[in-house]
Amino acid sequence: MHVITLVEISNKDKENIKKDMEAEFPNDPALQQVHFARKVIAREAEISGLSFFEYIQRIEREKKKSSIPVQVP
Repeated sequence: MHVITLVEISNKDKENIKKDMEAEFPNDPALQQVHFARKVIAREAEISGLSFFEYIQRIEREKKKSSIPVQVP
């Protein structure tokens, strides 16, 4: 499956986000996953120089152009 992202954050960033989420929600893996995804998207938007909303809009536009299923990492 192809994934559309505008930028890819580093594994180090992902690990730091994961550690923060585990500390913030120690006994709730579901909340950890939701907040992890949100933080990853926010970091990708920041790297791209876009707001969170602008980044999501741009991914949606790319999805429509390519007709490839989009998954946000």
